[in-house]
Amino acid sequence: MSNNHILGIETSTLHCSVAIFTNGQLVANRLLTEEGSHSKMLTILIQEVCEESQISLNELDGIAVSIGPGSYTGLRIGLSTAKGICYALDKPLITIPTLHILTEAAKLQYSSNYFCPMLDARRMEVYTCLLDQQGNELVQTQAKILSNESFIEIEHPVVCFGNGSSKWESICENKNFIFSSDFNYPNAIFMGKLAHEAFLNERFENLVLIEPLYLKEFVGTKPKTSM
Repeated sequence: MSNNHILGIETSTLHCSVAIFTNGQLVANRLLTEEGSHSKMLTILIQEVCEESQISLNELDGIAVSIGPGSYTGLRIGLSTAKGICYALDKPLITIPTLHILTEAAKLQYSSNYFCPMLDARRMEVYTCLLDQQGNELVQTQAKILSNESFIEIEHPVVCFGNGSSKWESICENKNFIFSSDFNYPNAIFMGKLAHEAFLNERFENLVLIEPLYLKEFVGTKPKTSM
């Protein structure tokens, strides 16, 4: 079986990351954490990982992108960039849920059977779900307003992480939840296994119909008026 090369793009938060994988194994990656780096630097990061890996865009077998939930702007930039490459070079598009990418990092450190990623959605709201070790969603991905009794019905140990988990830790009344601050943001380096599996099973998206998983409507801010 010949090797397959996949580019991963993750732009769902303030962090912007890309990676190239061969048969699911990381070959090259880049990460920027500066706000606004998505629109300014994403294509440059892609060029850099292609040069480092010596795998050109033409040699890629597929493009994988984080589909959400997350930042409206970040998701839009990531998906439009991935679509553009796929259109131009006739490559298949793979989408991976953002919370699943974040969970792949936690699975490397914790042997728990259950994982609860949480990305901050402002105030006491988070994007979250409950996953088992195989990546099945036991609680569907959703925008959830947290309270002290959230997930109170869960009766087995769960590892909870992500930049939204810290604001719940102090009020959580379910003692089965174990909190970790080691995995706050999703990173493209953890897309390899999921993208490889999707590629082998030909789980490709329709480039015309696919849209980011926003979960919430975009709320813009009004520009300040000069006095």
